[in-house]
Amino acid sequence: MFNFGQWTAAFNNWLMGLGTPEWLGITIECVLIAVLILLTYTVLALFYILYERKLCAWFQCRLGPMRVGPWGLLQVFADMFKILIKELISLKDTDRFLFKLAPYIIITSSVVMLACLPWGNGLQIINWNIGIFFVLAVSSVGVLGILLAGWASNNKYTLIGAMRSGAQMVSYELSLGLSIITIVVMAGTMNINELVLEQANGWFIFKGHIPAIIACIIYIIAATAETNRGPFDLPEAEHELTAGYHTEYSGIHFGFFYLAEYLNLFIVSGIASLMFLGGWMPLHIPGWDGFNMVMNWIPSIVWFVGKAFFISFVIIWFKWTFPRVRIDQMLSFEWKYLMPFSLANLLLMTLCVAFGWHF
Repeated sequence: MFNFGQWTAAFNNWLMGLGTPEWLGITIECVLIAVLILLTYTVLALFYILYERKLCAWFQCRLGPMRVGPWGLLQVFADMFKILIKELISLKDTDRFLFKLAPYIIITSSVVMLACLPWGNGLQIINWNIGIFFVLAVSSVGVLGILLAGWASNNKYTLIGAMRSGAQMVSYELSLGLSIITIVVMAGTMNINELVLEQANGWFIFKGHIPAIIACIIYIIAATAETNRGPFDLPEAEHELTAGYHTEYSGIHFGFFYLAEYLNLFIVSGIASLMFLGGWMPLHIPGWDGFNMVMNWIPSIVWFVGKAFFISFVIIWFKWTFPRVRIDQMLSFEWKYLMPFSLANLLLMTLCVAFGWHF
């Protein structure tokens, strides 16, 4: 399988061959990586906006956006240019510093999480031995931006939306974290790249028996709530709160919230593919050497992106299938059912590992 790390090594050797000082070479690499992350962030967000609009249209037996470009493929670019030229409205009686800071906190959180994902063999920016713990910690920062946006807007609807979002995200982070810890117990490591390498002879959703399947289901439900998507989109309930915590935002500031929502959808889908479906690791079946060789021909980045898009499809399917629940039903579901099941499942996985009941 091709290792993208060879490109990095070749680029470093080329820079050193030019007589570039080490500090300058590191600076050039950091700048190039930052530009690449921002480009990836923008392209993925635009793709996901069109992806959901087309899927929604398909579920509802209609065509979706069709006017701009062939089959409406350029509609998202038209929307992007329109939102960029919109005026940034400064409201009266708001905390202007926090009001402007909030979208940057949210966008920074999602960009850092994006940098932690291994897109392919050797194609990872941040690779620490506590990688999955770091991702969970950074994901918790995003809720601060939402709370700041709702409070600084000086609007009762934005404040209600922010409080709902804070309660929802803090609650469902528990089940989401416990489902991830269940797989960490099985793998014996928190290093994201090692988690993927452990699945070379079988994905965890197959190797972990029933506990891994239960953890996957719990993770997808909790991730749907964590990203404020239907049927758990109470913070943005249009018929109650107009638009929720970002009601008073306009222009590029609103665009940051919009982009972060779709990028968070890709990030939680990417983490699900890494934890349960092998990430960039191809599908390998022990003993099927010919089949495994054919699977290795498919680039690792294609495996990762394809799995992430599949998980995203399931989460989008939820939104356009189930009706929105009430806030009390949503919180009761987490604290009375989902979290106890997650704890019991973690204990079950611990027993499976201790007695060697997994493949």
